[in-house]
Amino acid sequence: MRYDRFGGPEVLEEVEMPDPVAGMGYTLVEVETSGVNFGDIKQIAGELTDGPYAMKGPLPHVPGMEVVGRTADGRRVLGYVRQGGYAAKTVVCDRDLALVPQGVSAGAALALLVQGLTAWHLLRSVAHPRPGQSVVVHSAAGGTGSLAVQLAREFGAGRVIATASSEEKRALTLELGADVAIDSGAENYRERVLDANHGQPVDVILDAVGGPVLDAALDTLGFLGRLVTYGASSRRAATAVPPSRLAVDSITVGGFWLTPLITRNGAGGRPLEELLALTASGRLRPLVGSEYDLGRARDAHEDLLARRTKGKLVLLP
Repeated sequence: MRYDRFGGPEVLEEVEMPDPVAGMGYTLVEVETSGVNFGDIKQIAGELTDGPYAMKGPLPHVPGMEVVGRTADGRRVLGYVRQGGYAAKTVVCDRDLALVPQGVSAGAALALLVQGLTAWHLLRSVAHPRPGQSVVVHSAAGGTGSLAVQLAREFGAGRVIATASSEEKRALTLELGADVAIDSGAENYRERVLDANHGQPVDVILDAVGGPVLDAALDTLGFLGRLVTYGASSRRAATAVPPSRLAVDSITVGGFWLTPLITRNGAGGRPLEELLALTASGRLRPLVGSEYDLGRARDAHEDLLARRTKGKLVLLP
């Protein structure tokens, strides 16, 4: 699937192209399944012409960041690609490859690459929750949030508080291991969170919403509390925070974005291997959604934009 101009899902066209050739340090992968991300939609819309997500070189381009497939020597691998994932074959940098354990579906593996690694690093690399501490996960029924809920529990959190926008979503987070699930709105946020934590301030908050929700969340942190922002789905700016406000309770506000980390260190390695192993053992449950034939990539993008989907969307060449 290729696009030769920027726009919406309608610019994607199914075309025949020569097989790619793997150079030094790269591996040719025959694609079994490709993952769909909001980043793909932003790329074809022309919203990401700068930075780590940007496509390199002039149009046309083949979008797609994630693939599961087979190498020429028979290995089943999960791979991150800057572009070229919406195809029957693609080339992947060797440092961005990981072996997929037996019993892990392609959809589950794809859910671990961007969303899973983000959740892992939010907890392990930035927030550093200690055993027994409380962790609040915003947007907890989403791709990253649903994995963060499970990983917080796996990593020893004492109490996991999930926020979500509907009863159905809140019920899902409880199934995934949250101790309590509350409404995600900004109004009366502080009262709901403190009540969910037995009246006590919380230790860690993972925020993908921003705006007024982030403002309210800061008021729920206890001494040495940490808030990590990794998105702004509200599309509203948070209020500027004076350093003195942070100093009073020794609060830390941090941020995280996965793509620069992958650009620097590669997607493969211990974190991704740990996520795959946890999934293979049944201790981690990535949410897998609908499957589409590769030629229906437009439909996948339209469904994602319309918020009609649940779990990881995948394309089948």
